[in-house]
Amino acid sequence: MRIKLYGLIGYPLEHSFSETYFKEKFLREGIVDSRYENFEISKLDSFISILKSNDFYLSEISNLRGFNVTMPYKETIIPYLDILDETAKSVAAVNVVKLEMIDNKIILKGYNSDVFGFETSLLENIDNNNIRALILGSGGASKAVSFVLRKHGIKYKVVSRQKNYDDDLMPYSHLSEKIIKSHKLIINTTPLGMKSYLNQMSEIDIKHITREHVVFDLIYNPIKTLLLARAEMMGAKTVNGFDMLSYQAEEAWRIWNAN
Repeated sequence: MRIKLYGLIGYPLEHSFSETYFKEKFLREGIVDSRYENFEISKLDSFISILKSNDFYLSEISNLRGFNVTMPYKETIIPYLDILDETAKSVAAVNVVKLEMIDNKIILKGYNSDVFGFETSLLENIDNNNIRALILGSGGASKAVSFVLRKHGIKYKVVSRQKNYDDDLMPYSHLSEKIIKSHKLIINTTPLGMKSYLNQMSEIDIKHITREHVVFDLIYNPIKTLLLARAEMMGAKTVNGFDMLSYQAEEAWRIWNAN
């Protein structure tokens, strides 16, 4: 029996639970013909060149059927892909790639299951859409979050450390008490708080967060980031990224195994 290989690419990957999640899924569901591995790669073009090479089927990953994409490659992988799903195209970020053989050529198809994962988790944790949001960070995960909020008519502001700002992007220095208190949904999409940045959080004044706030952190490792711990002390409802991880992982599995 030829084992089908799936995996995760990114750098670094010390924070990731994806490999553990899929190993437990395979055991739980009796899936014996599949394996999931982490591929910590520092150069995206080198990895893609292997997939596109005529010698791909002689490589150690010749049984690769699909892979997840995490930081810092969710946006930079797009030019290397042959086909983009409509959602991934709209979001301009990819976290799932499926390999298909067409006319004896490997075709890379990009998808975004972060949208499905975040949307499902979000709707489980807010009572209504009559709420304003602050999105902390402007990377690939932020784009998926923005897409979901627009879909549900939730007004939002993106807060970033970028040097160039416009009407859709504001610096952390503009996060006044009035803005924080009028935006009851706060979503962290940055890596601040995960293992590599354990004792760090975005530059938001916690004392303006109230019991009426919902603070959502896409990070799932650790379970409670510094942001969530401090928001919880202020009485806010807090949600980590584990449910989102689970939902997006199941959607990725569906994509890889769809006909």
